[in-house]
Amino acid sequence: MSNMTRHLKRQKVPTNWPISRKGTKYVVRPRFGLEKGVPLLVFVRDMLKIAQNKKEVKRAIQLNNIIVNGVAAKDEKQCVQLFDKVSFIPSKKHFKLSISSTGKFKAEEIKEKQANQKVAKIINKTMLKGKKMQLNLSDGRNYISDIKCNVNDSVSIDFKKKKINKCLALEKGAKVVVVTGKHAGERGKVKEVDKKSKTALLNVDGSELNILIKQIMVTD
Repeated sequence: MSNMTRHLKRQKVPTNWPISRKGTKYVVRPRFGLEKGVPLLVFVRDMLKIAQNKKEVKRAIQLNNIIVNGVAAKDEKQCVQLFDKVSFIPSKKHFKLSISSTGKFKAEEIKEKQANQKVAKIINKTMLKGKKMQLNLSDGRNYISDIKCNVNDSVSIDFKKKKINKCLALEKGAKVVVVTGKHAGERGKVKEVDKKSKTALLNVDGSELNILIKQIMVTD
């Protein structure tokens, strides 16, 4: 595999990555989801600044000292996606990948109990054999669940119980965050959902914002 395939030119990284355009010529490329998150190496070294180099991050991974969404991290290229939870065993510190009001990813420290769950958006539903419903989520996870929910709703996932806790419906009054587009990072409440035009009218700090449903996610 060539260096160009394994790495990104620093000048070409997505604009929502909160890293300097100055520095080494290349940065590590996540295994997937280039626009959906950042590589674990970037999250730990560049955003949290709790490691000085890749060697330290790889060593922590080898010792199973970094937990992502309840599971020991596999390698430094693993993609930390929006609202993923990252825990560090030695320091007992916990963080989530969030999004700032300017649309850039940011690391946000959280409490231990918050590290055991996360929110993801339902992007599709699949009926399996035995009339079992599989929910396909925005972070690539799939869950079989009998919980009543619709595409574009969000769900709260419990990592310890390995199941969906509850549905967060896309409806009037729901709290949402814009995750893509020029309004990424803005937060508000739903005033109206128009399924025909696939848009939602939001109240954002007293102003109205009409936006595509695919660009928002319901949060808890």
